Amino acid sequence: MRRDAPSPSVREREDLQTTAIDAARLAGEVLLEYARTGFHVEYKNAVNLVTDADRRAEQVIVDTIRQAYPDHSVLAEERGMELGRDSPYRWIIDPLDGTTNFAHGFPLYCVSIGVEYRDRMILGVVLDPTRQELFVAADGQGATLNRQPIRVSKSATLETALLVTGFAYDIRESTHNNLDYFSKFCLCARGVRRTGTAALDLCYVAAGRFDGFWEMKLHPWDMAAGSLIVTEAGGCMSDFSGKAFTIYGQEMVASNNLIHRGMLSVLGNPQASI
Repeated sequence: MRRDAPSPSVREREDLQTTAIDAARLAGEVLLEYARTGFHVEYKNAVNLVTDADRRAEQVIVDTIRQAYPDHSVLAEERGMELGRDSPYRWIIDPLDGTTNFAHGFPLYCVSIGVEYRDRMILGVVLDPTRQELFVAADGQGATLNRQPIRVSKSATLETALLVTGFAYDIRESTHNNLDYFSKFCLCARGVRRTGTAALDLCYVAAGRFDGFWEMKLHPWDMAAGSLIVTEAGGCMSDFSGKAFTIYGQEMVASNNLIHRGMLSVLGNPQASI
């Protein structure tokens, strides 16, 4: 990856965003069509599913990116990493975040597309096709929902907070499975939800619908777009110890900033520096 490449211009950033939004909308149409006409389910394990809708939506996204940017690298959930030719750009794609919801006809799932430049997130696009809600953020430009600015909530304490979390696919095999944290937060927050789609959970924190979100063992494509949307909406991202967040890490805490220290305390780090 080239480290000496110049920063993208305003026009280049606009073109990246247009391509990402176009790709997300095309993938969203694919998902809605499969939801209407039917799909085939395969099992990676007892609780981890993949459908032909995942694969088709991913292909549509990659084709759209490749048409505009044939040299860019792509990291996608179903195909893994495809390296570009000496490009500082990496597209990070989840074509269907919430596959289990989708497979059961539960209408809470999304398309997530993030763009890294020199290992830094510069663009995030998340589309909920069932509600036609499009979340977009560009670094330094704020975050929007259907082109309207969004901000994190103003809840100042865990007692008034609505939180969200999720569980890794190895929940039945690993004792490091988030159930202990879930119990702790249930006893000190106003409420805790589990939606089954991390990318939308992050967007809901950004939009003030949730006050905080924690999870472990997520993948880069689960967090890439949503994490930028959170920070551009005024939120905070870290790991469980309060250290700098990375989409390639194993722990993630997202909040409205105001309850971040409280969340870290519940997670066992009362001296965290956030």
